[in-house]
Formats: sequence, structure tokens, C-alpha cells
Amino acid sequence: MSQSFNYRHLYYFWVVAKEGGMARAAERLDMAVQTISAQVRALEQSLGVSLLRNEGRNLVLTEAGVAALHEADHIFALGEQLPQRVREAASGRTLRLNLGISDGIAKLAMHRLLQPVLDEPHLRLLCHEGEFQPLLGELVLHKLDAVLADRPAPPNPALKTTSQLLGTSAIAWYTPARWAAAARENFPHSLAQVPVLLPTEHAAVRARINHWLEREHIRPHIAGEFEDSALLSTFAASGMGVMPAPASLGAHLEQTCALALVGTTPDVHEQFHLIYSARKVMHPLLTRLLAAGADETLLD
Repeated sequence: MSQSFNYRHLYYFWVVAKEGGMARAAERLDMAVQTISAQVRALEQSLGVSLLRNEGRNLVLTEAGVAALHEADHIFALGEQLPQRVREAASGRTLRLNLGISDGIAKLAMHRLLQPVLDEPHLRLLCHEGEFQPLLGELVLHKLDAVLADRPAPPNPALKTTSQLLGTSAIAWYTPARWAAAARENFPHSLAQVPVLLPTEHAAVRARINHWLEREHIRPHIAGEFEDSALLSTFAASGMGVMPAPASLGAHLEQTCALALVGTTPDVHEQFHLIYSARKVMHPLLTRLLAAGADETLLD
């Protein structure tokens, strides 16, 4: 990038793009239109590309402008967080942990996975649920401290991420009272006779469950598929069908959802990975989580 690149110029361009025109941007910034226009032209000259073009009376983004706006969104979103982060650091009290939670992971396991850091007296935990790939993108942009997922990050040197397995749990099957007798008779082949609720294909464990069902020659009667594991357990608790879940969550499912254990599939496991960007100075709470995961204390 040219040494003449100026973040103030980028900011003016960002406001123009957000406001949809020079006049509205000038009004928001309380500046002259000519000044705003000159700042944007200076940015274009430093980048060597056109970011805006006229279409009739409208000012629109070029393809390069769309890319610049996308990056500017990230830059200024981080900038908006800076004052609060600095004040928290100066107070010496709040310890923030900003986590992405992949939508494919068993949500009921999150509390147990994070138990090693929950006793931090000044913890401020921020959890953002989302799809796996977008969360990795936010991690690379340092908008997240780490991502909890049901799979490791794909090998990609450009991402510069590291994955550690925090724990695994064998998959078991749980039933509401309505289907208990039928589900327990001749398990696991009973899964072809009772309604079954499954995670959707986006969950890594679904492929392992499918492989196990094929190996056992079971064609399940699938009554529903759910992206969200908490929603899956809610519908199972309503009596809709039998569901798989990590065996380590059995006591919780029995107490809170009135779901009883049918049987286990010890050769099918759900995995829980912590994905982070390795740094010379690691976040102290991530260090604590990684140490607990190395000791295999997070899940049974």
C-alpha cells in the first residue's frame, strides 16, 4: 500500500458510502461537500483505483469500492470498541472473553466447557453464535478471542489459527416418556420404529451418526432436523421423538427436559474444539481453557 494512504480519507469514504452520497456525508460530518470529495479522491489516488462512480444522479460503489467498504466496516467497528476496551484495561478490573459459538455445537455443553474460567471474579463473557466459516473470519480479524466448534479449523496457512481439542463425549440417545418403551425395545434397531430427531447436516456429528446408522443397517424414521441443539432438545422434550446428544449431558437432559436414556453409541463421539490465533502473549483465560482441555477435565 502507498505510504500516502490515510485512514482519515478512508473514514470519509466510509461515511459517503454509508450515507449514500457526498451531500449527506457532508451534512453528517458538518463539512463542505468539496472537502469530502477531495478526501475521497485522495484515497482513490493512494489506492490507485476508483471507489465510486456516477450513475445518473446517483453515486454508486465500484467493485473496488464494495471491497473497500467491507474492510472499512471491520476497521471502524474495531475502532468503536477501542475507548471501552481502553477504559476497562485502565480500571484493571474487567477481563473480557469474546467467544464465537459455532451453531453446530451442542449448546448445553458450553457451560461445562467454560467452567474453568467462569469463577474469574471480573469476567465479562461475550458469546456470539453463528455459522462456522463466518466465525473463523471474525477470529482472523481479531473481532473474537476464540471460537468453540464441533470441528477443528481447516488447514489454511493464511488463517494462522490453531485448534485444540477440549474434550469429547460419546453420543447417547434420549427419549420422552411417550416413546420410552418402544425406543428401548431392541435398541438400536428400534430407531427405525420410533420418530427420531437429528441435527442437520451442518453439524459435524451428523455425518458420524449417519455412518453408524448405515453400518447398523438402521433406516431411522426422521421426524425432524434442527440446526440448533437447544431447539432439538426442546422438541424432543415436547414428545416429538427420540434424540441423540452427548452422554455427558444425560443428567441435565433428565432434570431439565424429562428425557430418559435409551442407550449409548460409544463409537460415535461429539468433539469440542477451541480455535484461536496463536500469539506471543496469550489471553489469560484462553490459556486456562487450553490447560484444562490438555488435562481432559472439561467433559467426561
